[in-house]
Amino acid sequence: MAEQQFAQAFWTVKPGVGEIRTAALRAPQPGEVLVKTLRSGISRGTESLVFRGQVPASQWSAMRCPFQEGDFPGPVKYGYASVGRIAEGPSELLGQRVFCLHPHQDYYVVPKEAVTPLPDALPDARGVLAANMETALNGLWDATPRLGDRIAVVGAGVVGCLVAALAARMPGVRVELIDSDPRRAGLATQLGCHFAAPAQASGDADLVIHASGNPEGLSTALGLAGFEATVLEMSWYGDQPVAVPLGEAFHARRLSLRSSQVGAVATAQRARWSYRRRLALALELLADPVFDALLCGDSPFADLPLTLSRLASSPDGALCHVITYP
Repeated sequence: MAEQQFAQAFWTVKPGVGEIRTAALRAPQPGEVLVKTLRSGISRGTESLVFRGQVPASQWSAMRCPFQEGDFPGPVKYGYASVGRIAEGPSELLGQRVFCLHPHQDYYVVPKEAVTPLPDALPDARGVLAANMETALNGLWDATPRLGDRIAVVGAGVVGCLVAALAARMPGVRVELIDSDPRRAGLATQLGCHFAAPAQASGDADLVIHASGNPEGLSTALGLAGFEATVLEMSWYGDQPVAVPLGEAFHARRLSLRSSQVGAVATAQRARWSYRRRLALALELLADPVFDALLCGDSPFADLPLTLSRLASSPDGALCHVITYP
């Protein structure tokens, strides 16, 4: 490695406090690549919980991300949406743009198997949505929607919008995207969905997917489910206790409430799908320019401590914020 000997990375030093740290960068060994980061994305829900120190101790092991350093609640280097270019490594990879599940860092060395090439048609900024698209894809595999279903998606954040957009592409399916922010109506239309505020949502849905990250959204989701319907919970609340309204008509309507989490490939696909194959499909699905509508901000890497502090203080209704590297 002729020139790059140091890397800069974002660390959560303690709950609510972040900083950019400099560390020595080792040369790549055979079978490894050096990546120069172009963009990274802030996963607003999960990263806000990490930044605020709200990962419960019981989940510290399960919540570790690839190439994480440090431990919860901090100091910890966390993140998993990085797009970069191969600066050193095998000749067939040199210069390629790739996605990697890596924390926010300007240069890093990883095994070549840890990077996935971006399709030529996929811009750098949109590529940071790959991890969210994986989550949405896995959620739909867990939810098993059927042709002609009436599907309610509660929560028009990034994951909710991606789930709704994918479901709306199924023949005969009617998707209603539900959010308390009326400004999401135009976004729903762009994604091929109907829009409704919680109080005006249609109800009697065949499938309800909850992705708002708010316990009130889960109550809304349960109220929208039709007889013997499934409510899929995609939100993660960290250490926040959640009261679930399992009285009222929950039993009379024989509802099913189940969880979905991207850390394991959905059961129905697991025998045939690797993580790498799932990620490659997520990147392929992002080729549609409509998903640029989910990119709602851009700021330089040097400002990341202040940026994440600001975003973590008001994560509700957030879409994807992109970090640009020099």
